[in-house]
Order: sequence, then C-alpha cells, then structure tokens
Amino acid sequence: MPTYLAFDYGEKRIGTAVGDTITGTARPLPTLTGGLEAALKLVAEWRPVGLVVGLPLMEDGSDQRITTLTRRFAQALEARSQLAVHFSDERYSSRAADDYLRDARSTGAMARRVKKGDRDGVAAKILLEQFLQSLP
Repeated sequence: MPTYLAFDYGEKRIGTAVGDTITGTARPLPTLTGGLEAALKLVAEWRPVGLVVGLPLMEDGSDQRITTLTRRFAQALEARSQLAVHFSDERYSSRAADDYLRDARSTGAMARRVKKGDRDGVAAKILLEQFLQSLP
C-alpha cells in the first residue's frame, strides 16, 4: 500500500500525518519538536513512497517569511531522505483543522481537551488528504 507522510512545518512544532493512496485518507501522527532530524526519524520508521509538505502562502498566493523556511525544510528533507517532496497549498488548513477539532469535541468523537499539537497534526492530515485526492 503506497504510503505518504505529510509535514505541516512550523518553527516550534511540525504537524505530521500518514495516509495512503488506496483509501485516499490520512490520520494525524504525534507532533514533532525536533526539526529535520525528528522528521527523518519518522520517515525511517514509516518508509513512505513520498512526502508532502504544506506550503504556507499569503491569501493572494505570495510568499511570506515562513514560506522560505518551509521551502528550506522541504529541500533538506528531500536531500536527506532521497524521497520526492510534493507541496500542498496549506492556506486555510489551520482554520479547517480548528473546525475539525471543534466538531470532534462537540460530537463526543474526541473526549479529551484539545492540546497544542492537535491542530498541527490535523492540519497535516487535511493537506495530505488534499494531495492524495489530487493524484490520478
């Protein structure tokens, strides 16, 4: 089953998710705090066929400061992992993650309180599912 890992890069935390092309769905994984090295450890553990990194763009599609840092992270990840890195537009993914978590709490699907890293993982899940659904 072709598996992909997704990363929602942030300077302090990196949201992660795993998904596959058969179901076209993804699920959040624990949020990373160890930067590139922690991401590479996750890649070694899951052995995906490819990687997806959320690209944080301004509303008009232009770059912002974090976009440059994200591109550097993606380049280093691609070079060190020897896997193709695909970008997924992450505009509105954090808002969608907030909605997802709010719904999960209100329906009882999530019994505990939302933690800091939950939003990052759900955002990675959302951008990975967008990517998987765009595949032929």
